[in-house]
Amino acid sequence: MDETLDIHQMMAEMGARARAASKALALASTEAKNKALTIAAQELRTSRTDILEANAKDIEFGEKKGLTGAMIDRLVLNKDRIEAIAKGLEDIAALKDPVGDVIAQWDRPNGLNISRVRVPLGVIGVIYESRPNVTADAGALCLKAGNAVILRGGSESLHSSRAIHDCLVKGLKAAGLPEAAIQLVPTRDRAAVGEMLTMSGVIDIIVPRGGRSLVERVQTESRVPVFAHLEGICHVYIDGAADPRKARDVALNAKMRRTGICGAAETLLVDKKAEAIAIFVVGALLDAGCEVRGDTGMQALDDRVKPASDEDWDTEYLDAIISARFVDGVEGAIAHIAEHSSGHTESIITEDAAAAANFLNKVDSAIVMHNASTQFADGGEFGMGAEIGIATGRIHARGPVGLEQLTSFKYQVRGDGQTRA
Repeated sequence: MDETLDIHQMMAEMGARARAASKALALASTEAKNKALTIAAQELRTSRTDILEANAKDIEFGEKKGLTGAMIDRLVLNKDRIEAIAKGLEDIAALKDPVGDVIAQWDRPNGLNISRVRVPLGVIGVIYESRPNVTADAGALCLKAGNAVILRGGSESLHSSRAIHDCLVKGLKAAGLPEAAIQLVPTRDRAAVGEMLTMSGVIDIIVPRGGRSLVERVQTESRVPVFAHLEGICHVYIDGAADPRKARDVALNAKMRRTGICGAAETLLVDKKAEAIAIFVVGALLDAGCEVRGDTGMQALDDRVKPASDEDWDTEYLDAIISARFVDGVEGAIAHIAEHSSGHTESIITEDAAAAANFLNKVDSAIVMHNASTQFADGGEFGMGAEIGIATGRIHARGPVGLEQLTSFKYQVRGDGQTRA
């Protein structure tokens, strides 16, 4: 039988199961959803050895495939990361269930009572690369928000994702919820992605998490609405009124904590009046092993700074590389960000409250920070338990996509026999 036809049939069957499961999940109790998540967390801990063995296979596959060090870092699981995944499920279980929340309520002069109430989106498709933890995060968030989900993980994380998915399914079974509430596409064949993008009658939202090529493909080809960000070209601006040590610590963390995540800083902007701070911060970055590509002003600070090209200001390195330049104060930083940012996350380092307020108000990105590392651009750090991704669009969801962003709403109208003239 034709392989493409097999994929088509497989995805159609998964879609039908997901749609049926979504009907049950929309009415599922908070207690049942929480039970599924807490038992899945326990299963993750119990199955740690099996998960690590599966992850070792994926790492070997990724190394043979030639993945970069940053991509391998995204793929690697260890005891602490598995514990963090399990804790993330418990954190989501502890969050307030958004389904059924009354967002607003009002009475009309004719006696009608109108409520706007949160409801699940339905079926969500998540397409992601490398990170096996997304299997748990996305599955748990969709479940808690009352949605069924079809997960298509990266080919390099297939074994790890399967092992984690098995734990989620055990949680669903124990809670009496449909096993099809969280499904994992069981093939590396990229045709499955193409099928998901055309399932407009089944999947209600697509969420891609991965590199530019994946997100571009999804945004270009999808017949289903998309929550996504294309790139994470994040900026740290050091103002003339910045505290030098705070500037150094934040810039180092924003760039070097984990260079391969979308919230990693890719460009450092420094007020022209803060040359002494620039010497301090740029030196610290270089000493930490970060390659700095700077404008002529930055090159003059340290012989190790390499010249930046025009392309550097629009590059998401996902590596220990940062572009750096001097700007004319906060307005210069805002102008540079407006031209080069991907709309993800930007941070200002300053002790000047007025400068901070100006930056926070004028910078049009999904997340804007003051005196904090861009690596806090994460749903878990925002108190959402976890996130399904970061969205930089302007409709419905923006920034970390957590429980509330995975719901829609409907209007409930209560009357007492009113008719309209």
